[in-house]
Amino acid sequence: MDTFRTLVGHRLEADIHNALSHHEHSGRVVRLIVPQSELGRKRFKAVDQDGIEYGIALPRDVTLRDGSVLELTDRRAVVVEARETEQLHLRAVDAEGGIQLGWHAGHLHWKVRMAGQYMTVLLDGPRDDYLARIEQLLHSGVIEVVDSATGTTGAAVAAHEPHSHDATAHGAGTPR
Repeated sequence: MDTFRTLVGHRLEADIHNALSHHEHSGRVVRLIVPQSELGRKRFKAVDQDGIEYGIALPRDVTLRDGSVLELTDRRAVVVEARETEQLHLRAVDAEGGIQLGWHAGHLHWKVRMAGQYMTVLLDGPRDDYLARIEQLLHSGVIEVVDSATGTTGAAVAAHEPHSHDATAHGAGTPR
């Protein structure tokens, strides 16, 4: 299995864009399909458009994003293609619910985005597994699911704009 340990650049950089165009016409571009929730990780496995598995082991100071180029040689180009991650949108009905939901999400190491009383969970597995972990909070009414899977109009989801939550911004040290 090939493992990528460096980042060449991004597909929108002029020199890389020109080289990629040449590889695209020749059919020599490998597209690594990476869920958006994985882009912040440094070590993981990804598959390409043909189902071939590759390793990624990047230094801590390197961040992947959609369009990152991991290899650019005469033989081939390897480009990261980010895919939407399924999400679960939750709302705390009060401060107590927010504290409980935040504690559970942190304790369970969920990947989340926060905005006010809303939490967007980036799912790494089946949605029902996540809901089962917070079943008691849902049953007690301190939090609620607010996305379209519950039959809502989606207005609550559209009303907030989630953002990445980086622990270093709050003096908590290095993010996981």
